[in-house]
Amino acid sequence: QVQLVESGGGLVQAGGSLRLSCAASGRTFSTYAMGWFRQAPGKEREFIAAINIRGDRTYYADSVKGRFTVSRDNAKNTMYLQMNSLKPEDTAVYYCAARLWVVGSSSDEYDYWGQGTQVTVSS
Repeated sequence: QVQLVESGGGLVQAGGSLRLSCAASGRTFSTYAMGWFRQAPGKEREFIAAINIRGDRTYYADSVKGRFTVSRDNAKNTMYLQMNSLKPEDTAVYYCAARLWVVGSSSDEYDYWGQGTQVTVSS
């Protein structure tokens, strides 16, 4: 099992940047593919980005491609999401998630979730 804790959320003006972190417990972090999702009020949880176990392949939703960058440091058991050029429509609770071995793009494919961190982008 793995436990996940997100941090780094906050309030930022449109055009600004934030970096989210997802810290994982346990000694097997490198066996988990990781993903970022977000959920805005009244909307379904949506896929944002994912990264494979080695960190050499990344995947993005079209809505964030070119603005967000996912990365991981297996030595630190941590995944990151660098968010640039933020827009008000990026406002949501951001979640990190983990599943063994293979990257997924659907929330149903992930077995472990963090508690979420709020990101608010003001116009």
